[in-house]
Amino acid sequence: MATRIANVNVNGVRAAYRKGMGDWLANRGVDILCLQEVRAETTDLEPLLGDGWHVAHDAATAKGRAGVAIASRQELLAVRTDFGAADFDSAGRWIEADFRIGSHTVTVVSVYVHSGEVDTPKQVEKYKFLDAMESRMSELGADGSFALVVGDLNVGHRTLDIKNWKGNLKNSGFLPAERAYFDRIVGAEDDESYNAGAGLGWVDLGRRFAGEVPGPYTWWSQRGQAFDTDTGWRLDYHLATPALAATALTYAIDKASAWDTRWSDHAPVVIDYDF
Repeated sequence: MATRIANVNVNGVRAAYRKGMGDWLANRGVDILCLQEVRAETTDLEPLLGDGWHVAHDAATAKGRAGVAIASRQELLAVRTDFGAADFDSAGRWIEADFRIGSHTVTVVSVYVHSGEVDTPKQVEKYKFLDAMESRMSELGADGSFALVVGDLNVGHRTLDIKNWKGNLKNSGFLPAERAYFDRIVGAEDDESYNAGAGLGWVDLGRRFAGEVPGPYTWWSQRGQAFDTDTGWRLDYHLATPALAATALTYAIDKASAWDTRWSDHAPVVIDYDF
């Protein structure tokens, strides 16, 4: 039986539930749910999800900000939130959980990368986080392991990942220095083994399933007609080690049918894995 893993930036889980997230979750058959921007306490999150979920949650230091969580229909073997150097605050942005699925130990990570802002301390913090993420992914991806990093990574890797890429060349989220991290993780676009063993060897499953086409996007600004015109960004990823990527069966972005039916400015990314 396949294991369904879903990822979504909920943009505040309490608000998302008021707008219909619960209905989506009740009908989607998700086994492992990874959340970003929870913006709540564990005592808020657990009652919203309801019975039958095992929840690991790391709240941000600043109340009502960020927050990452992993909820599962099966028990979690271990949970880790220690991440990166001690001189910056990563609370609410990185959480790892180990599962026993079939004959494999599988590590799933829910991550929320800083949005950043050019020429400000926010961008400095973003680069610190990306440095730590690259280092940890190098460790997680060693020795044929089954590991999966999912989340709102707040970087569009390639021009295919942003509708208006020309207008964002100097903006955080599409800066050359940010995109270079993804070159090192999955390979550069001009590398013959891009997304198939280059870099650290991780696989961007969204691009593998979609192919060389624009998008499909996962985030749209709340302003203007971005959603209606599909002027979006692909910011939400499933990055898998090669061993785990080989088990991926299906890929879906659960984009809302209309602007006023959305319960987040991000759409869930859902993949079935046959472990």
